[in-house]
Amino acid sequence: MSFKRKITPSKSLTGLELDQALVSIGIRLATEPSKAIFNIEDVLLSASIEGICDEDYRVLGLLTDWIEVHGRLINLDRLAKLISLVDNGKVRRFWKAISQWQVRDSRFKKLGKLAKTKGRQPLIEVGGDFLIKKNGEDERFRGTALQVPNLTLRRRLGDIQPPQSLARMNPFYHFRLMIGPSYRADLWALLSRNRELTPTELARLAYASFATAWSVKRDFQIFEERKSGTALA
Repeated sequence: MSFKRKITPSKSLTGLELDQALVSIGIRLATEPSKAIFNIEDVLLSASIEGICDEDYRVLGLLTDWIEVHGRLINLDRLAKLISLVDNGKVRRFWKAISQWQVRDSRFKKLGKLAKTKGRQPLIEVGGDFLIKKNGEDERFRGTALQVPNLTLRRRLGDIQPPQSLARMNPFYHFRLMIGPSYRADLWALLSRNRELTPTELARLAYASFATAWSVKRDFQIFEERKSGTALA
């Protein structure tokens, strides 16, 4: 049977599983980390859906903080594809606002094209105007597609693991630091955990193409042979 690439996760993370996934990408929560493998973009998308659709502003605030610290290592090509498949327009608008906030990183521009409606929309539909009059707007979202009252999304950067710590605890982040935020980096991370994975298994776990998975598997084997001194001179 031929390999068919899939870029979307089988389900959205919620509840305790989402909390464990957030811990795995460096967010400090009073939750034991899971041994499961979590793709970074899957976690970010799930957190935005939980934050917007369930009005969980604790999660949305942590997500925003994480992007402030680690946004440069998001695989934005894949994240944009995932967001484009989300039916909820407000979730897409959140990411458009993120792209406007992160305007200095030109890679984020692709997220700004995902929300078709123009103008601004309140994060809080009922009572949001009152909160903005009382507390002002969150400076990170000022002038963006989303009106966010100040203090609604708590800014606590201390709840986010710094790059040095996250690189030690998360192999995917580690290899993204080395290679860049790409499918290749995630494939190397998977092989660092289990070198017996086949190209097909790698491609499915990393949402990558079979060709990319095959080439990384080959390169990883060359690297391992060089380390062990078994490669031909």
